[in-house]
Amino acid sequence: MKRKTTLSAIGGYQPFLFCAGMYVVALFFSIFICSAIFHAANPKKSMAEKKVAASKTLTGSQQVLLTVTNQ
Repeated sequence: MKRKTTLSAIGGYQPFLFCAGMYVVALFFSIFICSAIFHAANPKKSMAEKKVAASKTLTGSQQVLLTVTNQ
């Protein structure tokens, strides 16, 4: 009697497919994590210029008074 080997042949590839799938998932997430770190460290110049201009207008034209009280 002949034995059917279709399912056992597919099952033999299961560890390889699992490792390949986990590699793809890790690669996918690492792209997002690395790009988020890169964009946090190197903001766009237009956004950085707006923040610098806003901070100059707040601190340059207004006098800031600080009161410290002990309770």
